[in-house]
Amino acid sequence: MSAFDVLKQRQAVRNYEPREVEDDKIVRLLEAATWAPNDRLREPWHFYVIRGEAKQRYVQMATEYLQERFPTKPHLVKESLAVLETTPLVITVTADIVPGDEASSEDNEYAAACAIHSMWLAAKELGLGLVWRTRGVGLVRDERLSRFIGSPENKKIIGTVFIGYPAAETPATNRKPYDEKTTWL
Repeated sequence: MSAFDVLKQRQAVRNYEPREVEDDKIVRLLEAATWAPNDRLREPWHFYVIRGEAKQRYVQMATEYLQERFPTKPHLVKESLAVLETTPLVITVTADIVPGDEASSEDNEYAAACAIHSMWLAAKELGLGLVWRTRGVGLVRDERLSRFIGSPENKKIIGTVFIGYPAAETPATNRKPYDEKTTWL
């Protein structure tokens, strides 16, 4: 499959089969992530693999967060939790913060985002689905997640990815043609 085919077939998968992702596939995803481009080869990412009992604690934390955040929207809480409960593997990705160097810290965030994208592309080859979450059940902006993963203060959470074997075919999405989003100078 060509790189263009892989890019075009990358999708956000939110519904998974009730089976665990094998360790060798998790390792391959993490390996793919480490080949992402990064400024000055700082390799500023760290990955927190959450599964099994830790994932159950994550679900409890997400439940508390969503109930606090959306007290008048129980249907939203229920739908968000249903996705999380069927997800066998969660990986939280952080980027290094460089004290006193905002530009390098920002570059590190971009590199960690590229690492997530690299995992996303590798997931397709491995027969896995993936979705990158920041809001809601992704808990990226909630301090509880930093405490949960034991992230040091010099790390910024960039995203939480939910991974598993797709339960069904995800419908293809359409994209606007590049020429509608491009200015040639």
